[in-house]
Amino acid sequence: MGIEERERKVYRPLRRAGLEVIPDALPDGTMPFVAGYRPEDVVGGFSHGYETPRLVERLNEDWYDLAVSSGLLDARREFLVLLPRGTHTHQAVLRQRSRPYGRRAAPAVWTRVRLLDRWDVMGRGAASAFLGLRAGHPGFGMMALDGSVYLSCSTGESGVDVHAVAHPARSDNVQRYLEWYAHRDAPLAERELRKRVADWLTDRAPSRAEPA
Repeated sequence: MGIEERERKVYRPLRRAGLEVIPDALPDGTMPFVAGYRPEDVVGGFSHGYETPRLVERLNEDWYDLAVSSGLLDARREFLVLLPRGTHTHQAVLRQRSRPYGRRAAPAVWTRVRLLDRWDVMGRGAASAFLGLRAGHPGFGMMALDGSVYLSCSTGESGVDVHAVAHPARSDNVQRYLEWYAHRDAPLAERELRKRVADWLTDRAPSRAEPA
């Protein structure tokens, strides 16, 4: 897949949702992904059932309030978002992950984006198939450029849940999960990510030994 195809199939739909992709601009030392956090790591969030009036509008409003208050956006309104590799859609990735056998989707990767003046993350963003399943059914991971906060959005059976995790790289719960992930048996598609996690853990080991 070439750059032009990714521009046409991925970047353009995201731009219509108000997210301008900034290619090849990942900050050094960015943790590969965030998982394993517990309630004590969560510093904010919100939930809305599917029956909520003006669901997409409410989701957008609360997402922006949380993004601003938590520090997700920098001065240029830039942040990181997890996107599937190539042109895999969010739904295609979920479908492949649910298969016990067969080819698995490659893990998502961080991509730097800028929030434009006109945006619709929970509507057009989710409908783009890269930030969810359809409008009002979003699913994504976002992180501040400096790693100070991580936002997780998931679509469940009855509604949408969004959680903000402060300084995920400092969380002992996240640390333990990543250490487990780096050494577990993983499908071929995840071996590259497992190595990146192991390298990230090794690189930051000295800093964890320093006094707070």
